Amino acid sequence: MGTTAIAPWKQLLLNAMQSNSHLKHSSYFQLATIGINGRPANRTVVFRGFQDNTNKIQINTDSRTHKIEDLKQCPFGEVCWYFTDSWEQFRINCVVDVIDGSNPDPIKLQFCENALQQREKAWFASSPRSRLQYVGPYPGLPSISEQSSEESSLDDSTGPVDAFCLLVLNPEQVDYLNLKENKRVNFTARQSNESEKLWNSERINP
Repeated sequence: MGTTAIAPWKQLLLNAMQSNSHLKHSSYFQLATIGINGRPANRTVVFRGFQDNTNKIQINTDSRTHKIEDLKQCPFGEVCWYFTDSWEQFRINCVVDVIDGSNPDPIKLQFCENALQQREKAWFASSPRSRLQYVGPYPGLPSISEQSSEESSLDDSTGPVDAFCLLVLNPEQVDYLNLKENKRVNFTARQSNESEKLWNSERINP
């Protein structure tokens, strides 16, 4: 995977994460999708870092959740990330790639092999406690018992379970708002002739 030039909004985001790093909630943001019923669906997710040498954002999720159905029908999402200490907001429109454990399409085999390697890397980067959620009961279904079931266990050396899914968010537009400086900038991506993503920025009214 080649190195991608750092996007101008990414440096702003890295700075915001650094200045708010003492706040645990600064690693959480909201991800909105379009539900299969055509209505918006929103939830809080955990930032899992940027994909190697790119501007793409990674999160982990359970393949059994509704967001996967949403994204397989409509692959577009929007992030809303607010940093309470620095008063900065990032709204990020993105295309979301769903990387699960399904068999790759032979036509896209090379891409899929790389994607599955990224999924495995994300799995082992997660804490043992985080991994256990993916062997729990089916999310969103009624709980059949109030009694806690026997604790599940996983071999630390075992690769990703079927329910573990990596989402890769590929930003196309970023709306940056800094309330302390009364500043708002819109960043929009375009493809160059070399298929590299270039970013235009425009100062707009807050």
